[in-house]
Amino acid sequence: MGLPGDCKMTTADSSKPLHVCYIAPKTYPIFNPAVGDYFGGANVDLYYLSTEMAKDEHFKSSFIVADYGQIDGEVIEDVKLFKALDFGKGALSGLVRTWNALKRADADIYMMKCASAGVTLVTLFCKLHKRKFIYRLASTLESNGTYIKQNPVVGRLFAWSLRRATMVFAQNAIDAENLKRTMGIEAKVIPNGHRLSPMQEQKRDTILWVGRDVPIKNPERFLGLAKALPNEHFIIVCQTPNNDRHYENLIAQAGQIPNLQFIRHVPFNQIAAYFQRAKVLVNTSDAEGFPNTFIQASKAGTAILSFNVNPDDFLNKFDCGINCDGDFAKMVDSLKYLLTNEEYIRLGKNGRRYVEELHDITKIADQYKRLFQNLV
Repeated sequence: MGLPGDCKMTTADSSKPLHVCYIAPKTYPIFNPAVGDYFGGANVDLYYLSTEMAKDEHFKSSFIVADYGQIDGEVIEDVKLFKALDFGKGALSGLVRTWNALKRADADIYMMKCASAGVTLVTLFCKLHKRKFIYRLASTLESNGTYIKQNPVVGRLFAWSLRRATMVFAQNAIDAENLKRTMGIEAKVIPNGHRLSPMQEQKRDTILWVGRDVPIKNPERFLGLAKALPNEHFIIVCQTPNNDRHYENLIAQAGQIPNLQFIRHVPFNQIAAYFQRAKVLVNTSDAEGFPNTFIQASKAGTAILSFNVNPDDFLNKFDCGINCDGDFAKMVDSLKYLLTNEEYIRLGKNGRRYVEELHDITKIADQYKRLFQNLV
């Protein structure tokens, strides 16, 4: 069992590629879709960034992921994967194994996303070994003080860690403003980046929801939407973190709606086809940072209908979707409007132009490269 500081680590060498290690344990199923386990938008964000950065000879990418039974040090898409915690074992084991994985990576910069006790662990590691720690906000709840209120101990440690980060990034300007207001921390805004392939038009025949069964995402609202428009076909792709009773009840409720198809999991490398056939992507969350599903929809030319999430008012500014301001009745009426005279087609085309302008991973990676090089 390794102990903090019990091995010698190298220091940065300007003649070598700048080594950035990304930490997001549940990202492995994206690197290896055969695993078939669940993941979230934060994992998608760091996956795209790490693999894009790895294409540049001046940078080296590694990734700390969970133990899914794979070999340690596996290389996929030029990214070296170090396995750390096992979700089936206790928290102490997870902390020790993550610490040891951070040592094996031996990077110049460590970048993390998603609030947890692990953020403080990585902060301490970087302080001890004099490495740069970068944090990227994953949700509005992290910036507006909600996470700290809901998690008094871990939340305070999270705030302590962010104040000691070399740099903090936000997905949108609102989150950056919230972080400054609630914690006095400056954050630089860089949008999520995605790979953009040419548009592949096909028949659009469904209304789509993609996400995890967690309370803040409220998938039940999508079921209500399907009931309200019985002549339209709806698909919900809904993963679960824990296969609890709520998830089974959700599946049972979905089974009672004739025009709704419930899909438990779609591998990451196959999900684009669902966005390409959708007329509208629906988001039912109360709050998020910047949903990666919004980018997936936009790059497929799919209009967006959001219950309450509209970071930086982009749906209105770029005319690529409708925000319902937390009003379910408005959501029903808005979906009917989008389907009338195929209005969803116009908004979908606007969304494609928007994503090409602001979310191309090649452009996003260039911003990070300049900032990372300046740090060391």
